[in-house]
Amino acid sequence: MQAIGALPLSFASRLVAWHAKHGRRDLPWQNTRDPYRIWISEIMLQQTQVSTVIPYYERFLAAFPDVATLASSPLERVLEHWSGLGYYRRAHLAHRAAQAIVDHHGGTFPHENDAITALPGIGRSTAAAIAAFAFGTRGAILDGNVKRVLARHAGVDGFPGDAKVERKLWRHAESLLPEREIETYTQALMDLGATVCLRRCPGCDLCPVANDCIALREDRIDSLPAPRPKKILPQRAVSVLLLHRHGEVLVEKRPATGIWAGLWSLPEVAVDADIVAHCLVRFAAEVAPQTPLPAIEHGFTHFRLTLHPQPCAVLGLPRHAAEPGLLWLPLTDIAGAALPAPIKKLLRDRMLA
Repeated sequence: MQAIGALPLSFASRLVAWHAKHGRRDLPWQNTRDPYRIWISEIMLQQTQVSTVIPYYERFLAAFPDVATLASSPLERVLEHWSGLGYYRRAHLAHRAAQAIVDHHGGTFPHENDAITALPGIGRSTAAAIAAFAFGTRGAILDGNVKRVLARHAGVDGFPGDAKVERKLWRHAESLLPEREIETYTQALMDLGATVCLRRCPGCDLCPVANDCIALREDRIDSLPAPRPKKILPQRAVSVLLLHRHGEVLVEKRPATGIWAGLWSLPEVAVDADIVAHCLVRFAAEVAPQTPLPAIEHGFTHFRLTLHPQPCAVLGLPRHAAEPGLLWLPLTDIAGAALPAPIKKLLRDRMLA
């Protein structure tokens, strides 16, 4: 208990003391100084919940136990182990970063913050987290959960994604940094945002910094941080073709850029396309369209996509696709294939039907 007349404990001191009793300690990427493992966890945790990440993280490290293995592996194999986790650009950038570490740092993860930040896919906050956990380097973090904690505690108005608001939050984050125990403080700040200072129904009665939280004092917990300004997302729609025969389905490689870059997916056509004519020209295949399946809605950051699945029995096509970028995929192999999550679910459901 703090003595009468003593100076109030700092924000950082209260977080460190709270973490000693309530912090998370059993996550698979904790209790290690290996920057490679810490880096992979930080990349996977971007915009993805811990419970979702854990099984992917464990499988990924089993397949790619070190940076050299990741760098030398084909991108397609990396995408196979990322399939279903979403935000596939992270996998592309992680692969490129591993190659940069091998090519420019002799296969050793760099220690300097500037060198870490220069790696593909690693921003300022992620670099600071890696440096803190792997090397004990003092630096501020500002991921999505931390933005929420600091916006509420300091009463910062506005959407955290706005450049002016973000700069203000960075200044506040830097002002709170302790001189010591940076690893514990950084983890405590992450844990507070993930387990107590939740977006909805936060546990303010459990918060170690509640007594000077401006949002709580001013009854603005529900309004801080401000939400992303609403905008109407463009709507797109395509038909996806389930060209099937002998327990296999035809898939094609997506372009190297754009949505689902580098993954295998079902061929796409315009919703109003003549499917029979398209398949004859594109695949030299005679097909018999079957009853369409229910539409699938899928959201991206900048638009919403409606997929209209169209099964087609293939009447005449060589068993192996003759053109590069096309593949006959056995339905029994879809679990391990590098497919977008909605396509993988569609094929799984088709297999069980």
